[in-house]
Amino acid sequence: MREMEFKMERKGLVSIGDEVEVTEREGVNYSYIIEPAVAMSGCYKSRDRLKSRKGIVKDIRENSRGFYVIVAFDE
Repeated sequence: MREMEFKMERKGLVSIGDEVEVTEREGVNYSYIIEPAVAMSGCYKSRDRLKSRKGIVKDIRENSRGFYVIVAFDE
């Protein structure tokens, strides 16, 4: 099980327990977007690329900088 954090700008776009699909963006590093453009991950090196494209929302945290979605992937 692998967990990743995604930054979400608005509350209520996903809920705990939702199955989400992610798209990989390739550049110098790799980043991931919860579709349809709900939240975005940070950057990951090639060796840390995500193998799975579907995961389950485990937690949603709010702080002064916004909302953070924790997604668990079966890897």
